[in-house]
Amino acid sequence: MGSADFILVINVFVAGLLAAAFMTIAIYDAGRVSARWLAFGYVLGMAYFAMEFSIPAFTDARLPVTIAFAIFLGATIAFNGGLAHKYRVTAPWPPMLFFLAVASVAVYLVQDLPRQSLTRMMAYQLPYAAMQCAALGIVFSSRQRLGRLDYLLAVVLAASAIQFASKPFMAAALGGWGADPQSYVQTGYALVSQSLGTVFGLAVALIALAILVRDVLAEATSKSEIDALSGLLNRGGFERHAELAMRDAVRQGVPVALVIADLDHFKSINDTYGHACGDRAIETFSDLLREAAAEHHVAGRVGGEEFAIILPGTNLAAARLFAEGARSAFGTLPVEGLPADHRCSASFGVAELAAGEGFSDLMGRADEALYAAKNAGRDCVRLSAGTARRQLPAMVNGRG
Repeated sequence: MGSADFILVINVFVAGLLAAAFMTIAIYDAGRVSARWLAFGYVLGMAYFAMEFSIPAFTDARLPVTIAFAIFLGATIAFNGGLAHKYRVTAPWPPMLFFLAVASVAVYLVQDLPRQSLTRMMAYQLPYAAMQCAALGIVFSSRQRLGRLDYLLAVVLAASAIQFASKPFMAAALGGWGADPQSYVQTGYALVSQSLGTVFGLAVALIALAILVRDVLAEATSKSEIDALSGLLNRGGFERHAELAMRDAVRQGVPVALVIADLDHFKSINDTYGHACGDRAIETFSDLLREAAAEHHVAGRVGGEEFAIILPGTNLAAARLFAEGARSAFGTLPVEGLPADHRCSASFGVAELAAGEGFSDLMGRADEALYAAKNAGRDCVRLSAGTARRQLPAMVNGRG
């Protein structure tokens, strides 16, 4: 067994391991269609390497060579389909499958050309380069925000496209790719070509695998931070995201305010009308917050009937207007299960971040302002103008 043969055998096992890795993710998360397509792509890769290994056994290698080419090109198309699902891009199946048919026919026909013909070599390699460029286009057409791993994948895909496009010239420099298909695996070019294929194929696969694992972990973290009833962040998720938003606001030199709200007489709703009606009240207020919040705002349910929203780029006066708007709107919303004449209300505490203050200090002052709103008869907004958590804050009556 020559060196190229040995690399082919290694590639079969590597492709199998990668297919198993992607399939494991697909099994773990049945809704992750991208992982299934990527697994299928590497199953086709196994078939391609096995076909390449068997070509020397054929007297007339025209058909097996064409089949091997079509399988490998099909593997790159399946990979592109997986990327399209991952990046939420419509997979260009019709043009890719049409390209597969045309390229396979072209490869079959060019075998009448001299073995070392540049045209013949380019007919084999350029379709692979084209599919890598298509993959690159899919990544940059993403509807999602790209991270460092995504850009790294794009770089490796571009490099892979270049290496496929350069292989005809590489073959010429290394003495060609054999007098016939049977002698291909004995050439120096075969050793270099298969080695490059292994390096780039493994690099692309490992980065794609890392991206999928990153997404799975991110989604798991996100789900663990979501409150099931309200659909908003739970307390832990709110505190984590709010602190990040606060730090960004401080770094950008813009104000940031915090609004804390508490549903009034919530226990009496549960006691009088049942917990299901209490749940509907929470859902109604949560929907109101979600609709009122901008994309850069962070809203959460931080207690049984207590909510908080942090407003980057918002000063105390603007935050008060936000709270007053939410208070007025909530009072007009019907709550399923409650009598039509039953008006729900909420109390609000508002604080703006002071220089040198931490997130816990800001929370403390907003909470004190909420206490003042409760003591003032509920269904009102109170502002904290103090900077120390234990200092009695100055209150501004915001009752509508």
